[in-house]
Amino acid sequence: MSVALASRTEVGTRAITVAALMATFMETVNISLPNAALPHIQGTLSMADDEVGWVFTAYITAGATMLPMSRWLANRYGRKTVYQLALVIFSLGLILNTLATTSLQFVFARIVQGAASGLLAPLSLIILLDVLPQPRHARISLAWTVCVMLGISSGASIGGWLSEYHGWHSIFYVSLPMAAFIFLVVGLSLPEKVEQSSPFDFFGWAMISLGMIGLQMVLDRGERLEWLDSPEIWIEAIASFVGFYLFIVHIATTDKHFLDKALFTDRNFALSVVMVFAVGVVLLPTLALTSPMLESLLHYPVDTTGYMTLARGMTLVGAVALMGLAPAEIDNRLFIFSGMAVVIYANWLMLGYSPDMDWRLSATAMLLQGAGLGMVLPSLGKSAFATLDPKLRPQGTAFFNQSRVYGSAIGIAVVQIFFYGNTQAMHLALAKNLTPYRVAAHAGALTDRAGLAALNEMLTRQAAVVAVIDQFEILMFAMLIVSPLVFFLRRPRPAD
Repeated sequence: MSVALASRTEVGTRAITVAALMATFMETVNISLPNAALPHIQGTLSMADDEVGWVFTAYITAGATMLPMSRWLANRYGRKTVYQLALVIFSLGLILNTLATTSLQFVFARIVQGAASGLLAPLSLIILLDVLPQPRHARISLAWTVCVMLGISSGASIGGWLSEYHGWHSIFYVSLPMAAFIFLVVGLSLPEKVEQSSPFDFFGWAMISLGMIGLQMVLDRGERLEWLDSPEIWIEAIASFVGFYLFIVHIATTDKHFLDKALFTDRNFALSVVMVFAVGVVLLPTLALTSPMLESLLHYPVDTTGYMTLARGMTLVGAVALMGLAPAEIDNRLFIFSGMAVVIYANWLMLGYSPDMDWRLSATAMLLQGAGLGMVLPSLGKSAFATLDPKLRPQGTAFFNQSRVYGSAIGIAVVQIFFYGNTQAMHLALAKNLTPYRVAAHAGALTDRAGLAALNEMLTRQAAVVAVIDQFEILMFAMLIVSPLVFFLRRPRPAD
């Protein structure tokens, strides 16, 4: 009898492990699934070019906002209940995506998805650590991290293939059976667990959420609304400033809040948060730039674009897995510095992109960037918590991951702003040289409407390529600026 019970318990544990890892992959792959499918989505929803970034930032910002509440909600209402509710909301977001007929409806659906994803990812890790014994925690944490990186990196390739052969709606339909399977396994195998939790700091959470959302709205809609000429941008900017200001004051003057002040007195944690924010600025914005460049400017098919971006995912996941096997005797700072150097070199290679390049340069740069990011991310995690008080690790983990996620949201918004601004400026700079005294403009073949349209298209393409390269330069400088912080990290003592 006891043997049979133990066997059923082991089967249930394995099922929960598979389901939690699958949920982690599902919520992260949906970040980048629309990436390669954007031409199809734009055509169907009449989505303007400056609205493309909202597809990503809406999902990411909503997730970053909900992430700090995940542990409190699980303790207060039960991890099983909250987890299943998050799966239902996530599935609702998937369905709303497929039913959207306008760009705003689509963005709203992504917000619904993102809010649920902010609960799914951390709760998946919490469940894994609860159901598995302590000796297996290091291995399962590595597996969870690999699932996160695999989801982010493979989304574009999966979305490109599905949208090319089965329509863009299929990129959301494919997650519905996964969500149903996870819901069923959790319902059958995961016991409910409700714990006594301390009161949640709703004011602090509301203020940092107001600051993040306000800033994101300013960045996302500023270009469209002519920045400070718009009353809406003024309102959003003031709301963001007030939110961040009150949050800082709240942290400084209140004893109990969801972010302990002691987190920021730990040098390793504070510096690692700054660096992981910069890594987030590079992680997803690179995909947000590369796929449109390959499709719209270099005219690669959607599925081919997905395959090409998969190269970065392969090396990223491989490097993360290898870092889990790295000997503890090697100074972790060496991996951080080396990884950042590889990422910077990869972004430098991207500055050599041109309309006449073949696939090799892009593939090489993406492979190297993936390898560098795969070294940096787990190494920064180790440094962040190497000297941190174990009592602060739950709060620290949430804030550390929130910094990476929000860094990606800010990065995507910033590169979108500069991309369209630089494209217009470069187009004007190129067009002003086309005077009647220039041989190309004076040619008879270019004086009719068709010829002028072809010439304008060529100028726009050249200007867009230059603008994309400028954005890769911004991402490179983001890593260059934070890389010296590695030398200020403290190597943990053996007692730590």
